[in-house]
Parts: sequence; structure tokens; C-alpha cells
Amino acid sequence: MPASAPIAYPQARKVDTVTTYFGTKVADPYRWLEDDQAADTKRWVQAENQATQQYLAAIPCRAAIHDRLTKLWDYERYSAPTKHGEYTYFYKNTGLQSQGVLYRQLGDAAPEVFLDPGTFSKDGTTSLAGISFTHDGSLAAYQLAESGSDWHKALVVRTADKTVVGDTLQHVKFSTLAWQGTAGFYYSSYDRPTTGYRLTDKTQFHKLYYHQLGTAQSSDKLVFGGEQNPHRYIGAHLTDDERFLVITASNTTTGNKLYVQDLTKPGSSILNVVATESSTHRIIGNVGKLLYIVTNLGVAPKFQVVVTTSNNPGPDHWNVLIASNQNVGDVRMAGGKLFAIHSAGATSKVEQYSLEGYLERTISLPQIGAVSGFSGKPSQKEIYYTFTSYTLPPTIFKYSISAGESVLYKIPPIRFNPSKYESKLIFYRSKDGTRIPMVLTYKKGLVLNGKNPTLLHAYGGFGVNVTPQFSTSNIILLENGGIYAVPSLRGGGEYGENWHLAGTKLKKQTVFNDYIAAAEWLIQNRYTSADYLAGSGASNGGLLVGATLSQRPDLFKVAFPAVGVLDMLRYQQFTSGAGWTSEYGTAQDSPEMFRYLYQYSPYHALKPASYPATLITTADHDDRVVPAHSFKFAARLQETQLGAAPVLLRVEPNAGHGSGRSTAQVISEQADKWAFLFQNMGVKYPGGQ
Repeated sequence: MPASAPIAYPQARKVDTVTTYFGTKVADPYRWLEDDQAADTKRWVQAENQATQQYLAAIPCRAAIHDRLTKLWDYERYSAPTKHGEYTYFYKNTGLQSQGVLYRQLGDAAPEVFLDPGTFSKDGTTSLAGISFTHDGSLAAYQLAESGSDWHKALVVRTADKTVVGDTLQHVKFSTLAWQGTAGFYYSSYDRPTTGYRLTDKTQFHKLYYHQLGTAQSSDKLVFGGEQNPHRYIGAHLTDDERFLVITASNTTTGNKLYVQDLTKPGSSILNVVATESSTHRIIGNVGKLLYIVTNLGVAPKFQVVVTTSNNPGPDHWNVLIASNQNVGDVRMAGGKLFAIHSAGATSKVEQYSLEGYLERTISLPQIGAVSGFSGKPSQKEIYYTFTSYTLPPTIFKYSISAGESVLYKIPPIRFNPSKYESKLIFYRSKDGTRIPMVLTYKKGLVLNGKNPTLLHAYGGFGVNVTPQFSTSNIILLENGGIYAVPSLRGGGEYGENWHLAGTKLKKQTVFNDYIAAAEWLIQNRYTSADYLAGSGASNGGLLVGATLSQRPDLFKVAFPAVGVLDMLRYQQFTSGAGWTSEYGTAQDSPEMFRYLYQYSPYHALKPASYPATLITTADHDDRVVPAHSFKFAARLQETQLGAAPVLLRVEPNAGHGSGRSTAQVISEQADKWAFLFQNMGVKYPGGQ
């Protein structure tokens, strides 16, 4: 491919801004880019976007890739159905609709549209961010997310005629909507930012409210939280029989306190079940006074299931039903059974237990992959689950609880032949000798010649399990001889809480070492080479890519840090960043913690060098990982780039951290990504079929 002309990057002025940490002065010349409302920030971002679009528009294969992705995306996609009242509800996207449409069906009658997010906004960027039905299905409360923001609105409709009931609730954030009968529901929120929804405003004190229908939101009752009972995250739900209000509360994103209130006893107090948030606990259901809890408290680093009574719900009165050595990752209650979804490295296994804790069967799954679902009401005899893998699109099965049999319910008619591709689970050694699993997906007959374009995608944080997921976008890579590689790095939860803790705070470098070792293994075994390897990650994964980019610029040809946490000295000052301190630590904790963060912080670690071709992506309404991270990192990387490879910043308008984007937005960004990859690897894109 012809070499692109040198890029004239927009001038990013440098300001003499210095902060002193434990006697060390740290320069922050691009701090002015943190002000998302400032005119000079907006001008700079606009100029960066123009330079990026000019570069991308000149790539010969960009239009062909966009056309191919559009055709690939044009297929019907369904969600697993759920039953509420007399109706069965499910989501469906006919292919290229901006958002999935919520349908409902009465018996064998033709499905009808219940809520169409495509009507919420002209450009399709307002999404349906969750819906909750009353137990009898007569009312539904749903949340709207505008331009991908975490700040939501909540509306209530009467399901019989779809008419809106009462006023729209404002400023709902990080919340479920938990109905109590048909009179009202619980929801969580923060006080509205005083500066008009600036992306950088910190969200500090979460509050759980009860909203009674027919009353103004200003009169909603504060149930839990606020400045008198400070917690950064508060969630709530009711047990299926609506007897118990269950509250989780925490100040960080991993671990929580647990509370329960018996709503059948007027004036009953909220009981503290678990007082520490160093572990994770949740109540998954009840039978009368019996409460079923999933927890990793004490002896259960891989989670276990316990049962207790509402009279004495504390840990001293727990009885173990499913022990921690079973590596339980998630547990659901449905049809009078327990369904334990196990994390076995990078794949899933599901077991069905009685409510007394007896293993009844292991549910057969189609292949190595990931499963979700197995939720339902106690009375249900059949439930649904979705299975997917790197080569199998999300496929829905109907499961008979008594017979233990799965029947295919929906398989998407995508233009992709899974039989031509394969996924392989391998293990490699990290720097300290630890065995790390990695799944490689590619076209059968792959030749190990070191020239296969490879995307190494990872996350490695917050105890998140990275399980196989099908990606329509990845077809572009796979059908053109590429490899999609996903390692399960420490910091994740694939092997329990110990695996997670091994990649936090003063051990965060372990995650980067795991990722670097994955890249080196792929190169040593000739799956690819440094000239054909791209690093990819989003959010905490964007931090991963940014850190390894600064530490090993020689290892990758292309880098894709997306919506990344890239300034590790100031991340906790913005929006919900303070909730990540148990994961990362802060520069104010101690001299040791400061030095550790300062050493790997991507924004600060950049020095003049030849860096890979880098496409930094963020969005103008990302109020979770604020775009200032990407702005500052892009300015610094453009300044320190000594090589000829491009460093581009792509800012998606009317979008947030990731969820809720329209189909058109997703296709456009993915087309740009693959075009950038093929162009900078010098790989000819033939528009394969």
C-alpha cells in the first residue's frame, strides 16, 4: 500500500502545571484538556477528529470494509424471552436498526412492538437501558440513556395500553428499578452535578429512594445512603415473593456490604447481614424465611452458596450448600432449583442443584464457550439460556428443568460459516512462571509463518471473567487469515478472587507482564510477529494497552487503547473514578503507591521513542472513564512519537463508554479500526467472503 503523507497534528499547547507528590514534582502540561466545557478543548478535539478522518478516508480498503461489515451485520438478532404477566417479552433487531426493539407476545399470537428505542431520538443514540415489570406484569418502569451517558431517565408505562403513568424521573444512575407491588419502586441516584452534567464531576454519595406512583420525585423517600450513611454504590432488589428488600452497598467496584429488610413487617429495620465490603455477597432468592446467598467471604475465594434464615442472617448462621472448591462464578435460582455457572479458565460449565444443595446434573453445552441466562421465577418449568463462542453466534436454548433437556430455540441467520474456523485453548508462562490460559481463533488450515495479522485483546481487571463471545466485527479479521487471541490475565476473575487480587494495586504490573508474555508466545510460536501484531483493550483494557505500549513499543505494530484509564495519578478525581481505588490504589496513599502508579501510568510513562501506529478511541459523552484520559494521552503520544507511524484520536459524538451506541456508530468505528490495522500492517484487504 502507498505510504501516507505525514500527518499535521493539531497544536496542543503546553501549560506549566506541576503537582508535588511526596516531594516529587510531576509535570502535567496537558491538564487543560480535562476541562470538557472549555472552548479551546473543544477546538482541539474537533481538529484532532478532522485529522483522523482525513487519514482514515485516504485508506483504500476503508469503504470496502464498511460495506462488508454492513452486510454482515444485517441479520435478525434476538434476546432470550422472559415472562411478565400474560405476555412473553423479547428484544429483536432486524439487522441494521439503530437499537434492539422490545416486543411482546400473547400465547401464539403475532408479536407486537412494546417499546421501540428507534423512536426515542432522531439519530438512534438514545437507548433502552433496562426495564423492570411489576410481579403481575401490569406496569413497567424503564430507563433511557441519552448519548450513552450513565445518567438515565426513568418512565413508567401501563402495559395494557402503553400509556405513561406519572412523571419522568431524572438523574437516575447506576440503578435497578425494584417494584414493590404496583404502588411504587426503589431506585438509586446521586445528587445532580452542580455544574450542569460536566463529564468530570465526581459522583460521591449514592442514595436509595422509594418512589410512589402519582407523587413528585422531590417527595421520594430516602431509604438508605446519602451523606449520613455514605456509600458510593448502592443497589437494591426484591425477592420474587416481594417479602425482602435486599440492599448491597460499597465504596469500590469489587466487594460489598449486604443488608436485608422484611417488608411484611411494617416498620422493620434494615438488618446488616455482612458488615465488610472486602468480599462480595448477594442474595439470589428465598423460600419463606430461608435466604440463599452467593459469597466469597472468608474461606471461599472462588465463591460458595450458603443458606440462612432472615431471623439470624449473619455469617455465623450460614450453612454451606455448594462449596467454594467447585469454582462457582455465578448462581441463579429458577423453577425451584439452583443453577451454578462455573468459570473453568476461559470457558463455562453449568450444574443444576436442588435447593438442598444436591447436584442433580451437569448441563451439556455445545462446545467450548460461554453461557448466560438460567433465570426465572420459582414456578417456571422451562427457562432459557444463551450460548456463544468465538465462532458461534449467540444461540438461544429452551431448557426443561425436570427433564434436563435443551432444545434449540433461536439461532441467528448470520452470513458466517463456523465450520471453517476453530478456537484453540493454549496455556503459556508469564514472567513469573504462572500458567495463563489464552484462546486463539482462526481459519482452519492456518500456516504458522509469522505473518498472520493478529489482534491480541484483553482486559485483566476488576475480577471480570473474560469468556468467549462472538463478534460480528471480528469476521473481517478471521476471513482474511487473521487470528483473534484472548488471554485470561490476572486481575480478572477466571480463577477466583485470588486471581483477581494478584493483579491489583502494587501487583498491577503482573497484568502487563501477563499480556506481554502472551504477545511474546504468539511471536515465538510463529502465529504472528511484531510486524503483524495489534494490541487491543477497552476501559481497564485501555489502560493495559497504554501501559504495555509505553513499556514495550517494539512488541506491536498497531495499538487500540479504547476509552482507557490513562492518567493513573488523577483518575479518582473524575465521576466514578474514586470507586476504583481498591483496584489501583491512589497517588496519595503512600510514597510507595505513588511511585508505583507514576512508573506505569500511560500518560506519564511516555518518553520519546518509535511507537506503534495507534488509534485512540473515546466518546464525547463518556462519563465513566472521562475522555480527558484519552485527550491527554493522545497529545503526549503525538509529542513523543519519533517514528513515522500515525497517532490518531477518534472521538465518537453522541456516545458514551460503550453501551447504547447505534448500529451505525458501531459499524463505522469497527470499519475504521480494521482499515487502520490493515493499512499499517501492509496487509492487502481483498474484501473476502
